[in-house]
Amino acid sequence: MREYVITVAETSNPAILKFEVNQFLTKGSNYEYHNIDEAKNSPLAQQLFYLPFIKTVYISGNFIALERFDIVDWKDVKDEVAQQLVEYLNAGQPVVLEETQGPTKIAVTLYAEVTPNPAVLKFVANRKLVPATFEFKNIEEAATSDLATKLFHFPYVKEVFMDENYISVTKYDVKEWDEISMELREFIREFIADGNEIVSSASIQKKKEEAEEEAGQGEQLDDTSRQIISILDEYVKPAVASDGGNILFQSYEAESKTVSVILQGACSGCPSSTFTLKNGIENMLKNMLGDKVQEVVALNG
Repeated sequence: MREYVITVAETSNPAILKFEVNQFLTKGSNYEYHNIDEAKNSPLAQQLFYLPFIKTVYISGNFIALERFDIVDWKDVKDEVAQQLVEYLNAGQPVVLEETQGPTKIAVTLYAEVTPNPAVLKFVANRKLVPATFEFKNIEEAATSDLATKLFHFPYVKEVFMDENYISVTKYDVKEWDEISMELREFIREFIADGNEIVSSASIQKKKEEAEEEAGQGEQLDDTSRQIISILDEYVKPAVASDGGNILFQSYEAESKTVSVILQGACSGCPSSTFTLKNGIENMLKNMLGDKVQEVVALNG
C-alpha cells in the first residue's frame, strides 16, 4: 500500500488550513463536522476534536481542512497536526465509516394543486422530476416507473401522469381528495426525498429516441401541420401544463381541414376540458391559420 504523504496548504480564510493527501480519503462524498458528537461516523474527525483548538473538520476527496479557534496560530501547531495525520493514516485507521452512513435525504417540497378536472390532483415539486412527459394508464404500463407502480397500489389511484416538476394523479370516485391528498403527498415526497429513481433510465432514453424520431418525421410534415405544432407548443401547452395535463398533435387532414389532438393527464377525461380546449384551440387555429382549419377533434389519451 502506498504511503500517505501530506502537504499543508493555506486558504483564503486564515483560520482554515488544508492538509492535502496524495491519496483519496472518501468515495466522492464531502463531510463537515462541528463537534465530536457529529463525528460519530469518522474516527479521524473524533480524534482531531481532542485537540482543544479544533473548531471544524472538513473531509473531502483527497484533503482534510481544519478550522481553528483563535487560541492558537496555525504556524505554531500545523507541523504537529500534519505529523499526527500522517501517522494515523499510515497506521491504516479509518477516515470515515461511509458504509454506515444512512441514505442522504434530498431536500424537496411538494404541494397539492387542484385542476379543472375534479378527478385529478396535481402534486408540484420544487425540483425537476422527469425530463419528458410520462403517462401511465394502469400498473402494467407503469413497469418502467417504480413511483407510478407504487402509486397504483393505492386502491383509489386510476392513472398517473408526470411532466417536468409535477405528478398528476387521477382517482376513482371511491374517495374524496380531502381524505387522501395528504397521504399521497407525503408518499410522493418521501419517495423523491429518498433519492429513488422516478422513471427508469431506459425509459428516459427511449423517450429521447422517440423525440428525435418525431423531430425527423416532423420535417416530412406539410407546412400547415408544422404551423399547428408550433402554435400548440407556444400558446397551448404551457396553459395545459399549468392545469396538470398535456396536449399532443396527432394529425391534420387538408381535405376536411380537421386537426386531431390528444389530451393527456388532467385534461384526459375532464368533463369540461374536451369542449373548452376543443373550442379554444379551434378558435385560435382558425384565427391564426384562416380557412386552413375547419374543425379540431380532441381525443382522450
